[in-house]
Amino acid sequence: MSNTLHHPSQFLSPEDVQTIRQQSAEAEQHGKLTPVLLDLIYRKQWFKMLVPATYGGLALSLPEVVRLEEALSWADGSLGWVVTLCSGAGWFVGFIHPSLANQILNDTKLCIAGSGASTGTAEIIGEGFRINGTWKYASGVHHATHITVNCVITKNKQPQLTASGQPLVLPFILYRKDVELLPGWKYVGMIATGSDAYTIENIMVSANRCFKIEPGAAYIQSPLYTYPFLQLAEATLAANLSGLAVHFLDLCKNIFEEKAARFTEQRDEKRKIIFAALHENEMQLHNKRAPFYEALSASWIEPCNQALLQQVSTYSRQLALISREAVDNLYPYCGLLAAAPNTEINRVWRDIHTASQHSLLTFQTL
Repeated sequence: MSNTLHHPSQFLSPEDVQTIRQQSAEAEQHGKLTPVLLDLIYRKQWFKMLVPATYGGLALSLPEVVRLEEALSWADGSLGWVVTLCSGAGWFVGFIHPSLANQILNDTKLCIAGSGASTGTAEIIGEGFRINGTWKYASGVHHATHITVNCVITKNKQPQLTASGQPLVLPFILYRKDVELLPGWKYVGMIATGSDAYTIENIMVSANRCFKIEPGAAYIQSPLYTYPFLQLAEATLAANLSGLAVHFLDLCKNIFEEKAARFTEQRDEKRKIIFAALHENEMQLHNKRAPFYEALSASWIEPCNQALLQQVSTYSRQLALISREAVDNLYPYCGLLAAAPNTEINRVWRDIHTASQHSLLTFQTL
């Protein structure tokens, strides 16, 4: 089997997988990651996988990051999603003024959460800004040390415009204490992500809290900050869905083997049907993982090659689509066990159907 088809389990130690899965049900019960899971994340520095080495982060290459995030989502969907979203926000540190970045990163439990929605305003007041707004679905917000917000920039309460005449939207980074959490995550899956909402009312911040996410605005000279944010986001989210799908297929194999052991010779045809379906969907999933990882690796070497970047976008969406379809194709063969909310396979099913609603990967690019 080629390297592109390595099982996600090869990128985590068996001990870490055991710890994660032993804690998954409890995390879901409490609606957020447990202290045991957080301690593992801090020790492994998974929230800092995209933080520059200059600031003590892991500074992994993007292909390494995506492999690890797929493996974490294979271990548990909620943990993988929180690490992906919060480590992705940690990538922003490369665009934040060093004087502020050094303050932010002086925390062994650094966790940056946020929302990409532009549902706030930042009114220019002298040399700073006054921020107001409410944002939804901030994964990991309960563990966050810092929060990012996207704001429409205003002056005298009038939106400031870009050169193309569009409202100017810029991100800001704030301390967790500056925001008020609101209960908002009431969905069937990804329950342990604790992806609640938050609101801000009349918080004054200095200008260095504002940053731009574009290669020319990076303070750290590294390939990590010349790679486009769009493809970085698409690839990391697609890997989460792929990891969940591989987990589901692994669980299906165990269930099918137990079913097959109970089949009589007269029911041998059912055995053939379920294992043929498993094999077909495994191959379809792996046949999308292969070009996805190949395109990602090639684009990492040539981050300005628009054709390669378009391939990353295309394969990310295709991988997300086939991941969900593979799960749905096999679900009917799993019996009522897959419909029981307290089972591992049901949690994976609920997680992938919740995560796949992310708007970034909704539409397939052909």
